[in-house]
Amino acid sequence: MKTKITLLIFFFALCLGVQAQEKTKATYIGTVGSMVHVPSIASQTNLAPARVKEQVMQDGRASKNLIIPGKDPQIEDDYFKRNPNKMEQVLSGRAPSLVFDAAQSSSQPTDPSIGVGPNHAVVVFNTGFRIFDKSGNPLTGQVSPNPTIFPNGGCCDLTISYDNAADRFVMTFLGNGAQIAISDGPDPVNDGWYVYTIPQINDYQKLSVWSDGYYMTENTGSTNKIYAMERTKMLAGDPTAQIIGFPLPGIVTSGFYSPQALNVTNNNLPASGDLPIIYLQDDAWSGVSQDHFKLWTVDVNWVTPGSSTISAPTEFITTPFISVFDGGSFSNLSQPGGGADIDALQATIMNQAQFRKFSGHNSAVFNFVVDTDASGGERAGVRWFELRQSADGQPWSIYQEGTYTSPDGKHAWHASMMMDVQGNIGMGYTSMAGPTTPDPTTKRVSSYYTGRYASDPLNTMTIAEELIAPGNQNIPGLRYGDYSKIDLDPANDKQFWFINEYMNNGRKDVVGVFQIAPNFNNDVGVVSIDAPVTGTLSNSEAVTVTIFNYGQNSASNIPVTFQVDGGAVISETFTGTIASAATAQYTFTATANLGTVGQTYTIVSETNLAGDEDTSNDARTKTVTYLEPNDIGVSAITSPVSGIDLNGTENITVTVTNFGGEPQSNFDVSYDLDGTVVTEIFVGPLVANSTASYTFTQTGDFSAIGSYTLTATTSLPGDSDTSNDSTTVIIAHQNCQPVGDCSFGDGLQLFSVTDINNPSACEGYGDFTNLVAGMEPDSTNDLTITTGYGDQYIRVWIDFNDDFVFTNDETVVNNVVIAAGQGGGTYTITTDLVVPAGAAIGQHLMRAKTNWQGPVPDDACEETTFGETEDYSAQIGTAGITDSIFDENGLTVLTLENNNFDVSLKTINYSASMNLSVYNTLGQRLLFRKLENNGNGYNYKLDMSYVAKGVYLVRVGNKDNGRVKRIIVK
Repeated sequence: MKTKITLLIFFFALCLGVQAQEKTKATYIGTVGSMVHVPSIASQTNLAPARVKEQVMQDGRASKNLIIPGKDPQIEDDYFKRNPNKMEQVLSGRAPSLVFDAAQSSSQPTDPSIGVGPNHAVVVFNTGFRIFDKSGNPLTGQVSPNPTIFPNGGCCDLTISYDNAADRFVMTFLGNGAQIAISDGPDPVNDGWYVYTIPQINDYQKLSVWSDGYYMTENTGSTNKIYAMERTKMLAGDPTAQIIGFPLPGIVTSGFYSPQALNVTNNNLPASGDLPIIYLQDDAWSGVSQDHFKLWTVDVNWVTPGSSTISAPTEFITTPFISVFDGGSFSNLSQPGGGADIDALQATIMNQAQFRKFSGHNSAVFNFVVDTDASGGERAGVRWFELRQSADGQPWSIYQEGTYTSPDGKHAWHASMMMDVQGNIGMGYTSMAGPTTPDPTTKRVSSYYTGRYASDPLNTMTIAEELIAPGNQNIPGLRYGDYSKIDLDPANDKQFWFINEYMNNGRKDVVGVFQIAPNFNNDVGVVSIDAPVTGTLSNSEAVTVTIFNYGQNSASNIPVTFQVDGGAVISETFTGTIASAATAQYTFTATANLGTVGQTYTIVSETNLAGDEDTSNDARTKTVTYLEPNDIGVSAITSPVSGIDLNGTENITVTVTNFGGEPQSNFDVSYDLDGTVVTEIFVGPLVANSTASYTFTQTGDFSAIGSYTLTATTSLPGDSDTSNDSTTVIIAHQNCQPVGDCSFGDGLQLFSVTDINNPSACEGYGDFTNLVAGMEPDSTNDLTITTGYGDQYIRVWIDFNDDFVFTNDETVVNNVVIAAGQGGGTYTITTDLVVPAGAAIGQHLMRAKTNWQGPVPDDACEETTFGETEDYSAQIGTAGITDSIFDENGLTVLTLENNNFDVSLKTINYSASMNLSVYNTLGQRLLFRKLENNGNGYNYKLDMSYVAKGVYLVRVGNKDNGRVKRIIVK
């Protein structure tokens, strides 16, 4: 049987924190669940190979933080992206000394980690481990963790640490709780392992080394989120080792718990107690009013464990950040050339947060991903921190923080960072092409590093991006990494070992070994040419350069040169002294002749230190241009932008650029909006070779549906180049949603769906449960259309993937013409509504659109002539299958006060988790939330009080089936 749907069509248009003193007692006291001693790997035969088959890991990070859509709008780029230090990424790094693929696995993700000892590097991934010597030679194959080290079974999520003070390796594994294996000597191949079980831990276990214990954090909604383990006894193989559990008082989250306990980097342990625990807090979350991170301190007492305490949190207010991508989903960053969007690993302090003692202070470093781009696109960057305290147990403060962005518009995320013996920071990370990267297909997911010297300007990663290993494919699926890890070679306390996930003819984990600290005694170079700069130049310009000492020895009397356009080399001597890892400026006595207007000059400057052991970093090159003195223009119109919410008083904002060499003030700037011209005065001054944003006092009227031509122009007497004075954009006020009164006889109506539940006469419900989706090339319904006026075109889409974007492959009625060439009258036509093979079963949004005397365009938001847009719900089913996991009441959304909504979904004989997504009318996902069955279905209190008024789409379901409702925010 085929369902009949009738549509009546008319030709009218439709309408820093304070140190907290409170203490909370431990909430769990016990001993390890079990302990066994496992013989050495070398003594075992027939080692089971690691499982490497394709598998999507179902870990608890699928639960998301409670994000409120629109609560933390990103109105400008990340602060540190907008205000980079002049030394950002200017120092030359060194190519890694060793790079090798350490593991191969199709797990999604692989969760790579590394621990480096005096003679070995132990690599772990989600389902296996492998041991290497320090030259990168494998000493084992890819080995299964169970039963080789963990005889009690288990699944995945291995981690590895090297306990420098004890000269032992510590490996963790999930299965029957958390399992902790500690080598009984420094050789992970030839020594045995003490293996302990803590049944209470089940997800995202992260182990850290502290002076008085091993500490493990967990992703859990239960009371105990931090466990202290009696390190001294565990190193000795004592089965009576105690464990103490703690809550995190004052934590704000309703999703993923990813606290990090600080891990001691080297063998210089702090005094017992005062272990810091850190956790980020984003003001996009419910209950968080300002971006910050929290820090707790744990004090254990192994003699009287009941007196062990955790402090109330201290709040550290940070520079504002945005750590939320795509409403909290896994699917975040678009890979170059297509393929699945992959996980940015948001809302997570990355593995590991590190602690190190120095003379006069202690330091801690950690990082997490942020969105640095205020536009509609996303560009991931790394927000990183160094905290300091004056001595053990003293209060902590933020010493420096910054946001690292990869050059050429690339993403940077998935980072891990650590400090070496000198206080230099090394940070490994993932990068790939971003929205503005030139030739993006050459920049697949790859491994890189950056860093900074201890004496560099604060808040700045000064070392230019260095490639560790390039990826050659896109990551399949959206799960990626979960974490990377950096470690420090205890042999010299300078060499960083970083492991990361990428694609190299398959999913692999790659290790890169690099060093920030000087390798040479004598090594200097020019790192920047500070003057002159592009602008108004002369025939006697001073040349100023910055010299950096890469070497371990101080450097004095350094020969330095400059040369313009391959001409004569000017040689002079910097007579001062530059300490190791320090900079100094030098201005040449001789000047440069740069006196031709309009000419671009190339300046090269370099050092020529006798005995310089690395001449590759000696020189820098810079181009400068003698600009015409008077040349300004409008280079961009930044607002308004096309959309559905434009009104009659829109601010018009433009970017004014001074292309010339002289500052400019009090010049005319105008806009022309479809013939209406407004002229105002830009007061300035606008310095040479710079830009400024200007918002007109007079607003523009964009209230009517349609397209507008907006041109903005500057007018400067004597402007030398008028070709760059103006910029024009087309701004569309789109009508993508049915509005107004859609009942017969009161207002103008386009569609009336009959014989089905259509109580609003504006939004129907089509029940197509008799279709045979996916069992034949396509499935059709007879669709009968009646019009009250001729020459009508109709197009219908069904949003099968529930993203609120209607694409050509979702067209189910493609521009059927009714009564071509006719005028008034009643006309009827029967056509097919085509449901493509493989279409998702379930309820979806259906959009119907008409146009008079011409086809409906591909863009489901584009205005049509005497036409309108309306949305319906369509239920797609499968013939012969009547069972449904959904209750007959399906999805209900109740409107509460203050634009809050109560979302409920009932199911039948189904209790697995469901996903809730909220989209705006542009198809942008604002919220993703994993819902668990509460015994009576699924429920969520949706707060939409921070978003703009308009229509939004709510979907609740799984990947195969779901229910969709439209809501209106007033």
